[in-house]
Amino acid sequence: MKILFVIVFMFFSILLHGQIQITGTVLEFNPEEKEKTLSGVHVTWLNTPIGTITNEQGQFNLPFNTSFTKLVISYVGYKTDTLTVNRPRLGKIWLHPEIELEEVLLRKKIKPIQKSLFNVQNLVHVDSREMLKAACCNLSESFETNPAVDVNVSDAVTGAKQIQMLGLNSPYLLFTQENIPSIKGASQIYGLSFIPGSWIESIQITKGSGSVLNGFESISGQINTELVKPLTDQKFFLNMYANNYERYEFNTRYNKKFSEELATGLYVHANLRNGNIDRNSDLFLDTPLAKQINIMNRWQYADPLKGWVGYFNAQYLLDEKQTGEISFNPDTDKFTNNAWGSEVKSNRLDLSAKIGYVFPDLPYQSFGYQTALSHHNQDSYYGFNIYDIEQTSYYSNLIFNSIIGSTQHKFKTGLSFTYDSFKEDVNLQNWNRIDNSIGAFFEYTYDNLDKLSFVAGLRVDNHNRLGTFITPRLHLRYSLWKGASVKLSGGRGKRAANIFAENQQLFASSRVINILNNNGELYTLNPEIAWNTGIGFVQKLYIWNRALDISADYYITDFKDQVVVDWENPREIAFYNLKGHSLSKSLQIDISYEIIQDLNIRLTYKNYNVTIDYQSGNLQKPLQPKHRFFANMSYETLKKSRGSQWKIDYTLHWTGEQRLPNTTPNPEEYQLKPYSDPYSIMNFNLTRVINEKFDLYLGGENIGNQVQKQPILGSDDPFGPYFDSTILYAPVLGETYYLGFRYKLK
Repeated sequence: MKILFVIVFMFFSILLHGQIQITGTVLEFNPEEKEKTLSGVHVTWLNTPIGTITNEQGQFNLPFNTSFTKLVISYVGYKTDTLTVNRPRLGKIWLHPEIELEEVLLRKKIKPIQKSLFNVQNLVHVDSREMLKAACCNLSESFETNPAVDVNVSDAVTGAKQIQMLGLNSPYLLFTQENIPSIKGASQIYGLSFIPGSWIESIQITKGSGSVLNGFESISGQINTELVKPLTDQKFFLNMYANNYERYEFNTRYNKKFSEELATGLYVHANLRNGNIDRNSDLFLDTPLAKQINIMNRWQYADPLKGWVGYFNAQYLLDEKQTGEISFNPDTDKFTNNAWGSEVKSNRLDLSAKIGYVFPDLPYQSFGYQTALSHHNQDSYYGFNIYDIEQTSYYSNLIFNSIIGSTQHKFKTGLSFTYDSFKEDVNLQNWNRIDNSIGAFFEYTYDNLDKLSFVAGLRVDNHNRLGTFITPRLHLRYSLWKGASVKLSGGRGKRAANIFAENQQLFASSRVINILNNNGELYTLNPEIAWNTGIGFVQKLYIWNRALDISADYYITDFKDQVVVDWENPREIAFYNLKGHSLSKSLQIDISYEIIQDLNIRLTYKNYNVTIDYQSGNLQKPLQPKHRFFANMSYETLKKSRGSQWKIDYTLHWTGEQRLPNTTPNPEEYQLKPYSDPYSIMNFNLTRVINEKFDLYLGGENIGNQVQKQPILGSDDPFGPYFDSTILYAPVLGETYYLGFRYKLK
């Protein structure tokens, strides 16, 4: 109650000091007098770094400051204009194209990875340029040059890549696609490979508790992907990729504009892995045989003058994987002792739509509606273990945005509804259920670029299994001095653990599944509840006339209830509710500097302390390194005629020792050391931009061939009691080299 009183007191105190906002709309001047708005236009107070950029409707708002009287409006390719501010509403501002210049040399450009000083949340923005630095063929491979998250392979059989943040696995992250929940439930393990990297325009990574607008499940953070837009994307795009492990990829996009307001895009992704690869000679495939076809049709409508904007997506996916012993033939060996094998077949259909309206006379006021329907069907088996899941989900979210007094005081409010139907078959045992919830939320934002800004949110949800509960979230940003800000956050998350879907790799072992009944609503277990609190610091300055960015953050996730996944008995996998403490403490320090023009270096150190009270005692979380180090260097040559240039990128990942699950009850030949050895992985990428249409690229991953010597325990007897492919702490695949090209047509 004291905390609530303080928040309410701050809220009403700030309302009494509302600040006038300068607003306007920037448009392109043309002889036809068509009103074409310009997004991304820089609007700054003259001779100051204080400013903003226009949104997709060409609109901007900027706090008024009595110390300044002139605004500078600038945009690449247009004449810069300076306006005298004598009223809060400037109306329409027309920029004239810069037709006298034949060539523009851009000396300073926005970095592909950005941390904002002014965003209240601890958010990292990654655009498509950063994803091109790696063999980025799906979302799980889009973070190789990004230290904000950690990427691990879940096991030595399926090869599925999982993302960790703040020392916690991906189920504790909220994955959204254009702010609509996307990867959850049945798609939790393999869903990151269902989003092709070539479809992604940008990624927003938020650490800590997220916004109440997107739901109550986020605990460690949120990863949102923005897809390319048919109205602004290239007319045609083609990407082909191949590597030395006989992996082949095909990506293409085609966009058709019917008018300045309406466009559609057809996106196609296909991949194939058909090589029987066994470089470590353990008689198991190092990487699954796989094929995927992924098709999306996307529509976009935007009429900024009338205020309407809308999207519609329809996506179908077919994904098939086969893995196991190299001699395994599913036609003759399935469910026999001839050879151990596994198949995973997934069919998925996604439909989603967004519609928004911005009031033309009140650009700060709008409403939006999001809705999505998906059906996911997976048939799979791992040796003699059967796991089938069918999930049907519906999501709906209505949001209203407006202000209180001035645009310095904004609020968002709305209603949401979710529905999930699960049908799971686990070794002929059925676990069927229906989850649904309805919720209401309110989020207030106080915007002040000079000193304090904060976002306070509260939502109330009624869930048929989780009950009725409140989710509070609070984010604060304070400007310490020029170019420096500190950020604080805190919030509560609650979620239903889908223990089988989120831990499918455990079926690829001889472990017996043991659920300790707690009389709960979810597999007889209770839901998970955690509080996340954190502090971050960002400093941007110039040393020797070059930008230096320094940031550090520290987060604590404290579980009040958790479904513990206990591997400490090598003969079983136990699921039970937490009795005691579970804490995750995460420290990250980042340094980014431009050494010479266009030669950039980024360094990151991470420290994790993740401890859980197991039945056998308080232990460090297994397969979680306490120390990680990341280094990245990138260089681009100056563009020549027709846009030709070279780009080179080098990345180093160093991973410290990891505690391994207890294997001492096994015979000596099936035991592992208590801790793994540290190792490092090096990647590089070289791109030759031939012209504005054509790129060639080649690269290597895991240069130095760092692999785990014994990735599968008991591989000599996969039907025996000591078979286990889940204790994976280092790569299975050795040196990987790839080659590809991109073709673009505007």
